[in-house]
Amino acid sequence: MLNISLSNIKDKINLKNEVLAGLTVAMTMIPESLSFAILAGLSPLIGLYGAFIMGIITAIFGGRPAMVSGGAGATVITLIALNATYGEQYLFAAVLLAGVFQILVGIFKLGRFVRLIPQPVMYGFLNGLAIVIFMSQLEQFKIKAGDITHWIAGYSLYTMLGLTLLTIAIVYFFPKITKVIPSSLVAIFVIFLIVLGFNIDTKTVGDIASIKGELPQFKIPTIPFNLETLKIILPYSIIMGSVGLIETLLTLTLVDEITSTKGSSNKECIAQGAANVTNGFFGGMGGCAMIAQTFVNLDAGSRSRIGPAIGALTILLIILVGAPVIEKIPMAALVGVMMMVAISTFKWGFFKLITKMPKSDIIISVLVAAITVILHNLALAVFVGVIISALVFAWDNAKRIRARKSIDEKGRNVYEIYGPLFFGSTSTFLEKFEINSDSNEVVIDMKESRIVDMSAIEAINTITQKYSQQNKTVILRHLSQDCIQLLQNAKSVIEVNLEEDPTYNVMPKN
Repeated sequence: MLNISLSNIKDKINLKNEVLAGLTVAMTMIPESLSFAILAGLSPLIGLYGAFIMGIITAIFGGRPAMVSGGAGATVITLIALNATYGEQYLFAAVLLAGVFQILVGIFKLGRFVRLIPQPVMYGFLNGLAIVIFMSQLEQFKIKAGDITHWIAGYSLYTMLGLTLLTIAIVYFFPKITKVIPSSLVAIFVIFLIVLGFNIDTKTVGDIASIKGELPQFKIPTIPFNLETLKIILPYSIIMGSVGLIETLLTLTLVDEITSTKGSSNKECIAQGAANVTNGFFGGMGGCAMIAQTFVNLDAGSRSRIGPAIGALTILLIILVGAPVIEKIPMAALVGVMMMVAISTFKWGFFKLITKMPKSDIIISVLVAAITVILHNLALAVFVGVIISALVFAWDNAKRIRARKSIDEKGRNVYEIYGPLFFGSTSTFLEKFEINSDSNEVVIDMKESRIVDMSAIEAINTITQKYSQQNKTVILRHLSQDCIQLLQNAKSVIEVNLEEDPTYNVMPKN
């Protein structure tokens, strides 16, 4: 299994590790970029341009050193329908607009909201993503004949399977011998030499598509610049931008945890946006952070921006001059490396926590993982997980509101409220009062409670009106300053009596 227990990213940079990590990342990113581009109906070079542009810009300007970005499938999938209906020029425009959206998110500092994602959602996201990465590698064991896709068999299957297992073995055992050279890069090189030396007939990178090309050229997307075009591309841009930022910020959070350091989410949003804007002008398919390649990069020893930058520049170099060699790399080697990445990405500790976690957290984790695996929609999976977590939290807090009734020295009924008063607890709150039998003056003590939202204000208004109908007065006591401000802001729709709290002055020391 890959070892991703990494040292602090502030450690002294090892240039050798950075270069080797960048080369390894490039080797694993090329087949993915090609596959995603072909899946979206684009030229393979558009995928590689996207990987290079995303990689180099985010490596230099991003908010998280050692994190790798490229032409990710999560973002490309959102644009398949647009490309199929309107063509690649509209796709480039959508990528450009998505970049603008991401830049605005960073400028207005909205990237911090990724911190609201609960741990069960993170577990589900990682486990689902690990399964997706692993399952996507199985596609390399298939062959397409015309419109029919079927599994390879016989000699081809045994060869591919044997080379893949050998790759996995090298990646797993080589670090036990030495960690001077990344095990993933060693595995790719060894399998390449074996296939070349014994003239083994097996699937290579060149069988997917040719990767030879020129430098990307600046070009404004050739589309009508009018409101109708904006209506077409805007929905796709927002979805792509949102998916890209969610996957990027989740990856950033994971790298933060692994390295025990903190990246800048807002700076990363701006860098991602700038990269996608550049993609739109230079004919790239756009993308976001790539969690699998990031783990490959970290495991290979990269701790700075150098590794991801080397990876991006390597992709450009391969496009320009290295295609003949790279196209001969066996796909089995890359499949084996990515399978090990999937195995290390999976949170195996989740199974040990099942008996210790609340049932709701387990259900949320499994649901997020299932949506990720079935729909391949990471943004939807995270969104559903966060919403359900919020609802569970609201439900738990709604059950905790309590009221203790007593009589003070003035003969007034006093209700001491415990727990937050918000939309989920208002019904329970209203049930606590005995309006008919209470005294003419009733005190609601909020010392251990808080008025949180408009539903809470409406609940206060409802209870005061019910007492008023019986010529009884309600007095609110021990309100915090923010609660008082909330009631004052709503004074046009509610009128309440506030009992001033005594102010106690502390005698200064002589």
